[in-house]
Amino acid sequence: MRADTPTLSEAWTLLGLDGPTGPEAATAAFRAAVKAARPDMPGGDAEQFRLIIAAWRVLQAGGLHPALPAPKRRPAPAPVVSLTPLEAVTGATKTVIYRRRKLQVRIPAGLRSGEHLRLRGAGREGEDIYLPVLIRASGGLSVLGADLFMTAAVSERVLQDGGRVEIETHVGSRTAWVVAGLQSPVRLCLKGLGLPARGTRPAGRLFVTLTPAADAPSAAEDLLARFTRVWTPERLAA
Repeated sequence: MRADTPTLSEAWTLLGLDGPTGPEAATAAFRAAVKAARPDMPGGDAEQFRLIIAAWRVLQAGGLHPALPAPKRRPAPAPVVSLTPLEAVTGATKTVIYRRRKLQVRIPAGLRSGEHLRLRGAGREGEDIYLPVLIRASGGLSVLGADLFMTAAVSERVLQDGGRVEIETHVGSRTAWVVAGLQSPVRLCLKGLGLPARGTRPAGRLFVTLTPAADAPSAAEDLLARFTRVWTPERLAA
């Protein structure tokens, strides 16, 4: 190579380009540069004209490559649909923001954490959107898989001697029996009170951990209190 032959980086600069580009863009830049430097035109420069032609030959010898495709923009991450345990049990309507758009989403009952809610044709180009679901603990309830978990305070006497307990659950009061002599912590399993069945997945269970509370009434005391509330002196006199 001759001493006055431009290097590859110099060749790009002579054509007015910042660096390597595709053949089409390089050809257009060469034509514009050589036209402006033609010595037979006003403002032309013979030396600049020669250097531009030399630069073009350098690029033709090894500097022209197909332009790399522009990197694809990553799609915006789908927003997480956050549910409370009760919303997962009963279903809910949520507002989610996806690509600066507000979407009203109907959440069916029984979705589990880790599943995806499919919105058909909700994307800008009509594509489906899949929103991940996450169930967060709330209101004394937590979720693992399809099962719900909660705690309930009962009399220490019931935990020691056994007996009937009334537990206020998310679906109302439920009665259970505690057997005497169980090791702490005592946990009851109430079938069918977890997340509802969905597809081939069965309904979950409700696990209730019983914690001792000195001021919690025993089963007999609770029954007496309810009897007293219902059978007032006026009703007994009637």
